[in-house]
Amino acid sequence: MNKVVARFIDGRIIKGMTADFFPTKDVFHVASETASRAEPLEIDKSELKALFFVKDFDGDPSHVERNEFHPSRPPVGRPIRVVFHDDEVLVGTTTGYKPDRPGFFLVPADETSNIERAYVVTASTKEVSFL
Repeated sequence: MNKVVARFIDGRIIKGMTADFFPTKDVFHVASETASRAEPLEIDKSELKALFFVKDFDGDPSHVERNEFHPSRPPVGRPIRVVFHDDEVLVGTTTGYKPDRPGFFLVPADETSNIERAYVVTASTKEVSFL
């Protein structure tokens, strides 16, 4: 099971656990941490901005995400900068970005981030550039 935070294009957020997310499938399920029902929620990837695989659900509210790489440690993968349609910026590395794919994984540049990796939905991006 993976701890995830699903951020939707319309601004909704669902936190929970998933065991069936695959980049090649259109839907997956999340057992919400706040849902009173036992049934997992079905999520269609086309409604997502991104799916964040996180260390914990609370994170550190005072943490400011650093969109830069540590100078003494070269990044693993190809450095990339993503600007979403809502103007949020995420910098990290990827090994699988291609503009014609529906999405790609990104590992944040900030090693202290609560985000372990993110699946970015390509349609939710305004600009993607390699650094």
